[in-house]
Amino acid sequence: MDVGHEERRRLLSANALFDGLAADQLDEILAVTRERRFADRQVIFQKGDMGGGMLLVVRGRIKISVYSEAGREIVFEFIGPGQFLGEIALLDGRERTANATAAGECLVLVIERQAFLALVRRTPDIAINMMAVLCRRLREAAGLAESIAFLETPCRLARLLTTLAARHGTKIDSGVRIDIDLSQRDLGNLIAANRESVNRQLRAWTAENLIATENGTIVIRDPTAMADIGQIEPD
Repeated sequence: MDVGHEERRRLLSANALFDGLAADQLDEILAVTRERRFADRQVIFQKGDMGGGMLLVVRGRIKISVYSEAGREIVFEFIGPGQFLGEIALLDGRERTANATAAGECLVLVIERQAFLALVRRTPDIAINMMAVLCRRLREAAGLAESIAFLETPCRLARLLTTLAARHGTKIDSGVRIDIDLSQRDLGNLIAANRESVNRQLRAWTAENLIATENGTIVIRDPTAMADIGQIEPD
């Protein structure tokens, strides 16, 4: 799982947070990062933990979730290679707002808060990029809340599958394979629906040849039709 300096720099440059930074600026950031590895299902941090740093995923995926008082897990999203997590606690130094758990073996780069703030003081463009990233997160959260409040389960599920395909998908001959291991309960948690409703809808779409299951993963056979069901406007 080892990665070289060039790949680390590429991952940084591909992230919106460091968009537009020169190679020497990226190298300065890499100089204050450290590697951490996590086993499958290992807890990375929990809601309420003090936020000591921000994590860039290099390999693997990380599940972001919270638990209700009744013990039900609600999954917000999965963070994949090239994506950050922990930026809110990084900025304000307060408690983590959710749980982070490794979904498979993971390799991450950690940027500690004090080192990051020192970088921001020297490179104000990072602060501008950070504001844009946080605004996008707020828009996504508002969109999720709106879809849960106003859209039926098939539409919400179609939106989720389309988003997962865009972020974690691989194009194959039969469509787009979602390269992430999610149970039907996981899918239901992501759209605030029960497992039975998800199962029923997936079976209906399979019968209509919109999706297929291959080696435990979902393949979207007709991405355009799925986006239409999800009422997603084309780019």
